[in-house]
Amino acid sequence: MNVPRNVLRFEVLMYISLMLDAISVAVQDRSPTAENTDTAIMVLTILNGIEIAVLTFFVYLAAQGRRNWPRWVLLVMQVLASISLWLFLRDKGMTLDAGIEIISCVLTTIGLYYSFTGDARGWFNA
Repeated sequence: MNVPRNVLRFEVLMYISLMLDAISVAVQDRSPTAENTDTAIMVLTILNGIEIAVLTFFVYLAAQGRRNWPRWVLLVMQVLASISLWLFLRDKGMTLDAGIEIISCVLTTIGLYYSFTGDARGWFNA
């Protein structure tokens, strides 16, 4: 069974995006403040890692497992991530991790576009 070209593009772009997300988490400012204690920073970092792992599994389920629902979950997560990124940029301005996240959001959007168009349409089971 050959994977359609758009599904392959979706999978590659999503994995690159998730790799950039991991890099973004690695370069985040982890300086403790009165609002963000060491424990809160550690918990957020662990939750970010779990989120990346779960999203990686969803990409695998969609691309290789031919499941439709993970693709929709990824789309909803992308919308929420875009809103979150916009709010972060509005409040704190451009930082290194925000720049990486912008690139990641663009790659994710393009990847999701490929998953809903062209030869990918008949690939996913309902």
